[in-house]
Formats: sequence, C-alpha cells, structure tokens
Amino acid sequence: MRSMDDRHLKIAIIGVGAIGGYVGIRLALAGEDVTFIARGANLEALQSRGIRLVTADGEEQAVAKVKATDDYAAAGPQDLVILAMKAHQVEAVAREVPKLFGPDTVVVPMQNGIPYWYFHRYPGALAGTRVHSVDPSGLIGEHIPGERVIGCVVYPAAELLSPGVIKHVEGNRFPVGEPDGTTSARVKRVSECFIRGGLQAPVLADIRAEIWLKLWGNLTFNPISALSRATLADICQYPPSRAVAAAMMGEAEIVANKLGITFRVSLEKRIKGAERVGHHKTSMLQDVESARTLEIDALLGSVAELARLTDTPTPHIDTVYALTKLPAFAAEPAAA
Repeated sequence: MRSMDDRHLKIAIIGVGAIGGYVGIRLALAGEDVTFIARGANLEALQSRGIRLVTADGEEQAVAKVKATDDYAAAGPQDLVILAMKAHQVEAVAREVPKLFGPDTVVVPMQNGIPYWYFHRYPGALAGTRVHSVDPSGLIGEHIPGERVIGCVVYPAAELLSPGVIKHVEGNRFPVGEPDGTTSARVKRVSECFIRGGLQAPVLADIRAEIWLKLWGNLTFNPISALSRATLADICQYPPSRAVAAAMMGEAEIVANKLGITFRVSLEKRIKGAERVGHHKTSMLQDVESARTLEIDALLGSVAELARLTDTPTPHIDTVYALTKLPAFAAEPAAA
C-alpha cells in the first residue's frame, strides 16, 4: 500500500451492481482514486455519464467522470481491490484479478455466505481446508490467495435502478477484519478508507463470527422465501415455517459452535428481528422473480459442507438445500 503520508488509495471495484456501485461512489466522492471494472451496459453508462447515487432520503449525488474499463491490465496495480459480485460470479474473474496486484495489494471480498478464504489462517485443525461449495476447482484461492484478503461483512441494502444509477435503501456498516484476528496496519488503512467514504467500518478481532451472524438469517430465510415466495413476516408468523427456520438455525448454530463461533444474540431474538423487518422480499426471492442465478451454495451448501467437516447432522438444512437446488438441476439438459 502507499506510504502513510498519502492517505488516499488506488482502488478497483470489480462488479458495479448495487453494492459495488454504492461503495464505489462513496469512496470516489471522498477523493479516493477509484477505477470501476465493468462490462456491457454498466461500462457504457459509467464511461458516458459517470455514476449517480440516490440516497435513502431522495437526494442525489453524482461523480460525472469516473475511471471505468473492462481491461484489468489497463487499470494497473491497485492498493485495494474490492470484489463486489456474488459468490458464484467470482470464479469467472479470478484469473484476471492478479493483473491488478502490486506487491502489497489487498483484496476485500464482499460476498454473502461462507467465503472461499474461510480456513485461511484458521486457528484449528481445519486450517487450510478449501470450501468446495464456493471454490469447487480451487481456482479462486489459487489466483486470489488468502494472504491478500481482508474479510468484510456487508450490511447495507441498495438497488441498481439502471446502469450507473444506485439507490441506497438503508445501512452503511461494513465491518472488516484480518483472517488471523490481528489489528494490522493494512486492515486499519482499509477501515480508515471506508470511514472517509462515510461508511461504518469497525475493525473486528473475529470477522468469522460476524460472517456467521449475518449468514444465520440468510441461510434460513433466503431459501425458504425462494421456495415459498413468502416475505420475512410471512415466514416468521406462520408457525410451521417459523419452526423450520428455527430448526435450520439451530443446526447451523451447532456447526458454528464446533468451529469456535458463539453468537452474540439468541436464536429467538434473531427470528424476531427478521419478523420486524416486515413484508420484505429477501434478495434470493428477488433473484427468483428476476430469473437470476441464486446464491444457494455460498449461503446453504457451504454450511452443509462445514456440517460434514464437523460431523454435525443437519437434516433440515440438507432438505431445504436439496429443494432449492432442484429447479436448477431440473433445467439442465439431459445427458446424451
């Protein structure tokens, strides 16, 4: 990274959807040297009109001229690379990402679910284990090694209104942390950079515990909503589906506990929190309605995989995982 007398960083944002666009414009407005790596209509919009943010209260902010390209080599070495696509989209760009690396480049993945780097510098017997659900071929870990990673959990909600136009719905918290829990100079620089952009980015000593806390709800409510087309309030207020959600969360908590994770809120409090959100469609339900590929493996398959690694029975998780995966399997052409 750059010397300490130059606070601003050279940053590449890969994937300019809702979250990538939100983070990118916030950092650009704060004076960071941001390059957007995009393609298609998004790239065309960024190059011709810049990027625009519609805030939660309806105000608009814009950066009329931004750096945007689909050529990783042309962007050159960066201080910070932010992977802002969904987990199943990372493998497709993994070979290109090293073109953005200098000697000290840091990578911040912003995917939901158990990350591919989960067992990098892990303090236990599973250290170095590859999570096959999110990195099936090992390609991601090979090209974006864990040594470069700073963990991050994404809490804000945002929408891509049109190419280059982002609507911020709520939240601005992006906690970060080193995989080994240390408070390094580089994690502090990432935190300070995000804070300059108006984001809340505390440095956490156990980023994996924060990953699990968010995942605890996502692995449950997302697939149930995708299968049932129900909102959060519907799932929580219908006793049978609430019971299924609680059973899945209970199984996941046992897996997490075996991996040294303790949740700071109770299972019942977590369900009540989801119920308070109201008749909200989860991101996975929105993906179903828009015929987009679902984040099933990162949110659910990874937990099932970790359950096997820890010898934990997860019948409810396994059942919902199978049912959620079934439509994609059924749509595949039959083998000759």
